[in-house]
Amino acid sequence: MTQGARYTSSIELADGWALQRLTEPSRLFGANGLRTGPDGRVYIAQVAGSQISALDIESGEVETISAKGSDIVAPDDVAFASNGDMYVTEYYDGRVSVREGNGATRLLRDDLPGANGITIHKDRLFVNECRIGGRLMELSLDGGAPRVLADELTMPNGMEVGPDGKLYWPQIGTNDIWRIDLDGGEPERVAGDLGAPDAVKFDKDGFIVSTQVASGQVLRIDPRSGDRTILAQLSPGLDNLTFAGDRLFVSSFTGQVTEILANGETKTALPDGLTWPLDLTTGADGTVYIADGTFLLALAPGGELSVLGMLFSPGWPGYIRGLHSVGDGEFIVTSSEGQVSRYRPATAESELLVDGLGQLYGVAVDRNGAIATTDIADGKVYTVADGKAETVASGLAQPIDVAFGPDGSLLVSESGAGRIVRVTGSGTDTVVDGLETPHGILVHEGQLLIVDVGAKTLVSVDLDTKARDIVARNLPVGAPEGVTPKPLLGIAPFSGPQGPFAGIAVGPDGTLYISGDAEGSVIALRKQR
Repeated sequence: MTQGARYTSSIELADGWALQRLTEPSRLFGANGLRTGPDGRVYIAQVAGSQISALDIESGEVETISAKGSDIVAPDDVAFASNGDMYVTEYYDGRVSVREGNGATRLLRDDLPGANGITIHKDRLFVNECRIGGRLMELSLDGGAPRVLADELTMPNGMEVGPDGKLYWPQIGTNDIWRIDLDGGEPERVAGDLGAPDAVKFDKDGFIVSTQVASGQVLRIDPRSGDRTILAQLSPGLDNLTFAGDRLFVSSFTGQVTEILANGETKTALPDGLTWPLDLTTGADGTVYIADGTFLLALAPGGELSVLGMLFSPGWPGYIRGLHSVGDGEFIVTSSEGQVSRYRPATAESELLVDGLGQLYGVAVDRNGAIATTDIADGKVYTVADGKAETVASGLAQPIDVAFGPDGSLLVSESGAGRIVRVTGSGTDTVVDGLETPHGILVHEGQLLIVDVGAKTLVSVDLDTKARDIVARNLPVGAPEGVTPKPLLGIAPFSGPQGPFAGIAVGPDGTLYISGDAEGSVIALRKQR
């Protein structure tokens, strides 16, 4: 297992099965805000994992500083006071917390929706809200009322005080960089027509260095003239940056941390990986498609991961959770914003099929094109047709995935009740019970395959005889033992409420694919013949 991996497990298989990890386990849950700490390590905030880690840039060792399940939820950016206290914005909960040197955590404020960019200058604390109509504020270190420097901003993000003593911030929604006097006044636009800037810092010569989330560029910008040069061209999805001495590091949504060298060259400090993953589906050629929240990825047989679409791609259908391939590069997807869409990433098009639903998770499509999905919050199962959603089951305990049986009946994993049910004309019938927390399900060759996240097992049930077998144990799914993750609330326009979903899919050759969401991998299981 890679040093500093976020989860470790030793998978046990039933006789006659073989396992392959198609992607390496991730060391982080994505990578968002970066800040070099007083100890010289680079601190990495991870929104999706509710985790903060510290990277030793010499050894590559990663230490978890604030773990999933702790008091800090969805950290997006960090800054350090002169006494070493770490101030953290918690994006989805609209909070700012303080992690003191002794490891104790205290809440500073909880009334800052979209709290994101944060910086400390001479022990003055500044925070902004990355949302439509966001504010830029100075906060008292003791939690007093904020002083608003600017408001009605359009998604401001990672910021820094420049050598001129003014506060600089990027604005994703208007594609430019601004500055303002620390005591307020009229904001001034510094540079525009960029690549969706989402963070700014300053180099030793007083130039702005800014990551561009949409274009993947790292830019060096003269704050006096606005002239710019490209320091490096990386993939879209860049989030933040930090200087460690003269060394420059940038983060990516994928969890990669990259050092920017001279002449456009780069060096990987931490490799990328999957943030979750969530649902899976397969194509007729054996390609595995992966919903990873802000990315839709493809893994061709024998190939490497490729990006089909991401948060800032044209036609992006929203934060993808449920995923089903319907052929010819077309997918039916559910989003955390309560939408079901038909997505064609190659042509950058998405067709909204239905909107206004709740917390949608799994999605299934039968051979006749009928679509079904689950609403985990409202306890409902829907079928979708002609722009409408019809409730076909209700009152369920956290239904999370759906699958069509060989007779066309609809099966549902009821994660909160530990069972699989069949939807009938009068309600539901229990098909399998005695499970812990079932997530992904599918039917293949008369077998119902169930990823039981609570038990960390893959269960196979014969739909005719009801005989039950455990195919795999100790799967890297769900939360670590003893950890209860706190809800991720999400925030518009990026995402609705987020949550784990260990999906399962089957390839044309019968290979089973499972989302190892605990470690950030896709696992292939093959029955030996």
